[in-house]
Amino acid sequence: MEFAVRTDGPFTLASGETSSWYIDARQTTFSGAGARLVGEAVLAEVPEGIDAVGGMTMGADPIAVATALVAADRGRDLMSFSIRKQAKDHGTGGRLVGPIGPGSEVVALEDTTTTGSALVAAIEALRDADIAVGKAISLVDRSDGATAKRVESLGIPYVALVTPTDLGLAK
Repeated sequence: MEFAVRTDGPFTLASGETSSWYIDARQTTFSGAGARLVGEAVLAEVPEGIDAVGGMTMGADPIAVATALVAADRGRDLMSFSIRKQAKDHGTGGRLVGPIGPGSEVVALEDTTTTGSALVAAIEALRDADIAVGKAISLVDRSDGATAKRVESLGIPYVALVTPTDLGLAK
């Protein structure tokens, strides 16, 4: 977990921006102890009545599974799901993976966001599948408020669990 924050940049971010620091949330979310802590923090923000949590594959996957496991430990029925970047043309096809479908209500997750693009893409994919998005949560938000504006403009409440300031970092 201590290797999640890197300050030995420069790093090129998914957004194309460069930064002197980088947060690799998977160093935490893929560890047992880190996954449990993240699952507890995310579950605290998931409203009652939500069926599942998930988001774009890879970054959101361990967060979604950890949250569903913590929920199960607490007697709450919560599923997890994943969204592929591109639809598959074999097997069951499509972009959505997991036990959700039309009529489900979900929370969209992101591990680290700089612009909100991946979170918005996840929300659009869910809406295209007639799945309601009740909330969006980023584990780490380095967008300086841009992600909140983008997501809330879609009518979806948004929360970031950690910001660079919380970690002693400057944007």
